[in-house]
Amino acid sequence: MKIGLYPGSFDPLTKGHIGVIEKGSHLFDKLYVCILENAVKKPMFSKEDRLKMAEKALKKYPNVSVVAEDGLTINACHKYNAGFILRGLRSSSDFEFEFEVNNTNLYLDKSIETVLVMTNIDESHISSSIVRELIGYKCDYSKLVPEEIYNYIEHLKGSE
Repeated sequence: MKIGLYPGSFDPLTKGHIGVIEKGSHLFDKLYVCILENAVKKPMFSKEDRLKMAEKALKKYPNVSVVAEDGLTINACHKYNAGFILRGLRSSSDFEFEFEVNNTNLYLDKSIETVLVMTNIDESHISSSIVRELIGYKCDYSKLVPEEIYNYIEHLKGSE
């Protein structure tokens, strides 16, 4: 059984992420979307909210499960028996970053391979940071995230 793990902060999950997950759901028998903390970033949404949003948006993929972990991606791979790390590429600068991360992961465990997939061309401009910025400036971001996530965020904003 081919098991993949797609790690990220997913703050929030975007349509670009969904495109990568869609491709991963066809590549792997089982795909874990793993919400991790990024030590460099301060998230806009709690880990619990990110988990709930992702679960709502990914219900239609029967071989995809959403999990949340602390620590290194490699440790999450061990926990879920994932032999592959799935990553999405939007640009050449993403490739440079992923190349360095891949080398670190191979240093930690040579048995876990990284699989890079290109984002869909019409979603290559989308990033969570752009979505967070639009939210902060109260601009329309509805076309950048799945409807379930847009509704969840708007509900959160309404309860503030």
